[in-house]
Formats: sequence, structure tokens, C-alpha cells
Amino acid sequence: MKNHLFLFCLMAILLNNCQEAIEVPKANQYTIDQFLNTTNIFGGSFSPDQKDLLVTSNESGIFNAYTIPVAGGEMTSLTNSEKESIFSISYFPEDKRVLFRSDDNGNEIHHLFVRNEDGTIQELTKGAKARASFYGWAHDGKSFFYGFSQRDPRYMDVYEMQIADFSSQLIYQNDASYNFNGISNDKKYMALSKSVNTNDADLFLYHFDTKKLSQINEAQAAYQAADFSTNSDALYFLTNEGGEFMRLAKYHIASGIQEKVMEENWDIAYAYFSHQGKYQVIGVNDDGKNVVKVIETATGQPLAFPKFESGDVTSVGISRTEDLMRFYVGSSSSPSNLYIYDFSNGKHDKLTNTLNKEINATDLVNATVVRYPSFDDLKIPAIYYKPKQASPQNKVPGLVWVHGGPGGQSRQNYSALIQYLVNHGYAVLAVNNRGSSGYGKTFFQMDNKNHGEKDLMDCVYGRKYLETLDYIDKDKIGIIGGSYGGFMTMAALVHQPEAFDVGVNIFGVTNWLRTLKSIPPWWESFKDALYDEMGDPNVDSVRLHKISPLFHAEKVVRPLMVLQGAKDPRVLQVESDEIVAAVKKNGVPVDYVLFEDEGHGFVKKENQIEAYSGILKFLDKHLKKEKEIKG
Repeated sequence: MKNHLFLFCLMAILLNNCQEAIEVPKANQYTIDQFLNTTNIFGGSFSPDQKDLLVTSNESGIFNAYTIPVAGGEMTSLTNSEKESIFSISYFPEDKRVLFRSDDNGNEIHHLFVRNEDGTIQELTKGAKARASFYGWAHDGKSFFYGFSQRDPRYMDVYEMQIADFSSQLIYQNDASYNFNGISNDKKYMALSKSVNTNDADLFLYHFDTKKLSQINEAQAAYQAADFSTNSDALYFLTNEGGEFMRLAKYHIASGIQEKVMEENWDIAYAYFSHQGKYQVIGVNDDGKNVVKVIETATGQPLAFPKFESGDVTSVGISRTEDLMRFYVGSSSSPSNLYIYDFSNGKHDKLTNTLNKEINATDLVNATVVRYPSFDDLKIPAIYYKPKQASPQNKVPGLVWVHGGPGGQSRQNYSALIQYLVNHGYAVLAVNNRGSSGYGKTFFQMDNKNHGEKDLMDCVYGRKYLETLDYIDKDKIGIIGGSYGGFMTMAALVHQPEAFDVGVNIFGVTNWLRTLKSIPPWWESFKDALYDEMGDPNVDSVRLHKISPLFHAEKVVRPLMVLQGAKDPRVLQVESDEIVAAVKKNGVPVDYVLFEDEGHGFVKKENQIEAYSGILKFLDKHLKKEKEIKG
């Protein structure tokens, strides 16, 4: 008996030691309801008395306008829409009226509205097919500028609206489909840009007094206005002329002299001045992460932001008095939270806690930036998420995630869907294939009229990269993406049918011939540039037919899931209807989820819950091949 007891104890000790040797970090698993009970909040316009901030939040399950006290406290809803999403724009400069925009369930025909202080709402830009876009307040706060397509749905004419009586005046008829880039504080000048192709744009200065338009750039490169100087004597602009990345430059209006202001090793994404010019805010796209700098213009010295363990400063807004600043802090593993900063004493206070209290922040995964070689040894950057439970002894499936675009970028910001999938044991490699923005103009141009070919191989080699990781199940790797990423998913399933084990297509293009002919009329300003990059459907029909997955759907042999919004004006519902019908003929599993009240992207929480939980169930069934779906 003693010998048997000794052997039993010895085996228990050895087994326990073995378990300890292969033990991996434990992470609680959460439902999609728990992930989406996290609040999404953005924006932040100071009230004239600086006591409140106007923000947009989906706390109710759909985006609405809210206020939050600068001193801290609970949010208060200003709108209570249960159907259309409402997006806050700004408090009025001298009273607590609120400007906001809304459309018809994602059809992108935005209208502008004012919420009066008594709670009544008034539409300012009427017209069922007319699209409006807020351009900014006049410096004196008595009017605002906006674009409106009432005259012709292709062109955004520029208007000025007086806020005293909401009378409106056309100040520029935009027959050449220029892009609005700003108006000087003295209202003498307007900056406009014109897309030459998806890589380059010309920059113009319009003189209101003479009605003349002068071109600022001479060379062909990317040009974009940033902001006028406070005294209106100069235009600050961004350009990559003579280099790979966008730098900040200054154009002196009187002399025409240009000078370089700032250059980084990455793209400077934007630059603007506070109301009286005391501060200049500059944003840099640093390897897929926002880096924000606030510079005191009198000294040229940057503001020393406090350090945050939960992430980095992602965006800022400075009050008209230049006394206070609001900013957000977030990361790949932390949804953004709103802070307030007092310039007088350098103190900051946190105003929100957006992560659902039921979720332990340590269970979420911090993304890392990786680079892997593609078929031609080109280094492809990617944002990578490793599940905490992954180990050589506990292999996990992988997903190649493809961003939208073309020309988009996967970034180091928070995604509830990605965190949900990673939390449930899926490694996610968000590739930035050739043609992605943020990595220099040479890299950005590499997919021109090459879509669904070399950029697709970058995704295939993303799978090969995942296969090199000893904790990835090499037989269980899928591909997923939205919009252009949805096209890439379908392109993989038809042109590389054995490369991935499943595909999830989220409102992806499947017939480029139709999509390029049916683009929304308000894309007129860059239609020629889009055709130059993708191909003109009237000229390049052979190539576009070749890369369009719909015409090769018989090659799909892997399980497919498709998700689509019926109101989508960019990728029409018929794109998804037809690919689903075509692939079903192959006898492979196909799941189709259609939302009648969504556009190009799902913004209502109840729809996100259905979509994201459906994706996980699909992946568990066809990639993990689990018999029972839990969570």
C-alpha cells in the first residue's frame, strides 16, 4: 500500500511539474455583448462658458450627441435618436446651440441640423439628394462655411451661413470639383486642392476679391492645405515633393515664397492653429500610431504631455479662449478616454472610463508592429495580435486581416472586433500590403493597376509568416477584411483558392466594372484619380473583369461569410447578393448577413453584436471546427 501511495504521489508531482512547465497566461473570455458595452466616444467642442464639452457617443446603442461637464461627471444626452446616427459637430461660438449632422441610416447623404437651447431641432440644409458638409466657423464666430451639393449632386459648392438668422449665401460655385481646404481668418483667401491621381494633388489659392485662382505647386506631388496663419498672411500646407513622406511647409501669400517648417521620418498628417494662434497642433502617423505635438508658437517649444500607461494621446482640441484643452488617450488594447488639460497649471483630469467594467484590461492584448518578407522580399508592415492563451503546446488558429481602401492602413488603435476574436483564441495579423498609406509614396504607389495581384500575394505571404510561429495551427488560417479588404478576401478565395481555409467578406467589392461605374456622385472630385489607379471601366474592362471575384466564383472551395449593409452607397448590396448566390452553386458553406439599416460600416450596437458574434460562430465552426459553439 505504501509503495502504491508513493508511486501515486510521484506521478502527481511529475504531472503537476509538467503542467507548470507548459502553463500559459490565463485570460478571461468575454462575450460580444460585454465588449460592445464599452462606450465609444469622440469629438469634444467646448461650450462658450467652458463648462461643458459636446461629444458623440454610442452609449444608447446608436450614436447621439451628449454633453459632459469639464469638471467631471455623467454625460447628458442632447439627442435621443433610435434610428439614424447623430454626429456632433460643435457648440455655437457664443451660445449653447449645437450643430450636428445625420444621414439616412448610412446612405452618406448628410444634412446639417441645429439643436436650439430649448431642445427643438431645425434642419439647415434641406434636399433629399443634396449632401452637406460642415467646413468650419468664421473666425469672428458670426457664421460658418459648408459644402452643399444642392445645385448638382456631383459638386460641393461653398456657402456661408449667418447664424443670426440662418440666411445662406453661395460664395464659390465649384464647377471643377475642387476639394475645400480652408478659408483664412480675414475671409480674403480660400485654399482648394484638386486630385491628379490617388498619389498626387495640386494646391490652389482662391482670392475672393479678384475671383482669381492661383496654383501654388509647380511639381507633381501630393499637396494639401493644413491651415492659414492666424493673421492670414501665409498658408501652411503638407507635401511630399522631393521626399517619401508628407512634411509641413509655409507659403507666404504676398511674396509667393515657400519654406519648410517641419519634417519627420513619417507622414505629418495634419497641422492647425488654436483660435488666436497661441498653439499649433501637429499630428504624425508614426508607423501606424498617432503622435500628437502641441507647440507653443511664441517659443517653438512642444507641450510636455504626461505619460499614460494605458496608451498615447490620439487627438486634441483647444478652447477658443486657449485656456483649456481636451484630448484622448487610447491604444490597441484600450478604447479612447477623454481628458481635460488646464494650460494655466499643467494639470489634467480624466473624464471618462469607456471600457466595460466587466472586462479586466489585463485580459486584452497589446498589438505589436512586425514586418515580414513578401514573394519579392519586399518588407510588409503589419499590426499583430497574439492571443494570451497561445503557446507551442496550445496552438491557435490565425487570421490575416486586410484593411479598407485601396490605400488605407491598419493602425495601432482599438478594435472591439479584433480584441473579441483574439480574446477567443485567434491570432490576428493586420497586414499593410503594398499600396497602403503611411509608409512613403513609393510603397503607396506599388499597387496602382495591380490590385488583386501583388498586393494579394502580400496577404498570402502574411499567412506564410503566421506559419513560422510555433504556436499557430498551420492548418487553420483564414482571411478577413472589410470594403477593399472584403475584395481582397474574395480575391484570395478565387485566385488563390487553397491559400486560406476560410474567408470573411465584410461589404467587399466583387465586380469592379459595376462598382467603378456606380460610385456616389459626390466622389466626382476624385473619380478620375480613382480611375487612374484602379482602371477606367470604359477602357480597362478586360483587366477589371480579370480581377473581379464575381466572374471567377466557381473557383471558391473554402467556407465563406459575407456581411453587407443595404444602405451602402459605395459597395452596393447587389455586390454581396450576387457573390453569395454564385458561391452557393459550388456546394461550399456560405453565411450571409444583411442589415437593412446600415451603410458602409455597421454603427448600431445591436447590429454589431449580431455581425461580430456571427463572425466568431462562423470561424469556430469552419476554422476551429468546433462542434459546440460557446460564449
